[in-house]
Amino acid sequence: MMPSYFIAHGAPSLVLEEHAYTDLLKNFADQITKPKAIVLFSAHWEESVQTVSTVDEYSTIYDFGGFQDELYRITYPAKGDRSLSDQIQALFTKHGIESTLDEKRGLDHGAWAVLKLIYPNADIPVVALSVNRYLTNEQQYEIGKALSSLREQDVLIIGSGGTVHNLMGLNWRSDGIDAWAEAFDSWLQSKLETWDTASLFNYSELAPYAREAVPSNEHFIPFLIAMGAGDKDRKAQLLHRSYQYGNLSLSCWQFD
Repeated sequence: MMPSYFIAHGAPSLVLEEHAYTDLLKNFADQITKPKAIVLFSAHWEESVQTVSTVDEYSTIYDFGGFQDELYRITYPAKGDRSLSDQIQALFTKHGIESTLDEKRGLDHGAWAVLKLIYPNADIPVVALSVNRYLTNEQQYEIGKALSSLREQDVLIIGSGGTVHNLMGLNWRSDGIDAWAEAFDSWLQSKLETWDTASLFNYSELAPYAREAVPSNEHFIPFLIAMGAGDKDRKAQLLHRSYQYGNLSLSCWQFD
């Protein structure tokens, strides 16, 4: 069965960088079975109703400003998969999750920056999905759980966001790591390794420095969804964790 993954997308410039984390992503495809399709939840696509893409071929959205000119020339013209989109919507209906379809929206940088590093040729069909910050953490988890059967069909489920993502707290010149960011991620790891969903669903009250790490939850939601997709066997493995700009976490979690 294909694992599900949470993959932090960092800053948009991640796709141009060279370090241990980008090395991991560039070698990622060699470590897993080639998927038949990719289902990806991006923190940068927010909707009030769970939305499923039915795009035939994706445009590239440059949803950022002030970065290198080269970034605005990158494209990721992945194909969609309408039959998979329909299957996803059917699974949502089966599990009592309201959803709708979208025929127009391209891939934002939360999607294409990660995919460009892993599958640079854009030769695997992609179905993009939105996130909704107003659902409970339990409901986010259930969204991933509803799609877990897709893993049996060699469909790769990815949640793209960031466990510590506080843009107002970044130190763009820092080479160190803020202790509060490490404390939050360490707490997260301890609860993941025991699959303590009760604590994880209540992270905002229980985790140290939760308010600093997750000032708004849209980047944390894909983590809960990817975890939910791994509910069957409940095994979590940290593949990488590092930080940029003091506290922007670059982490990759595998859920079996």
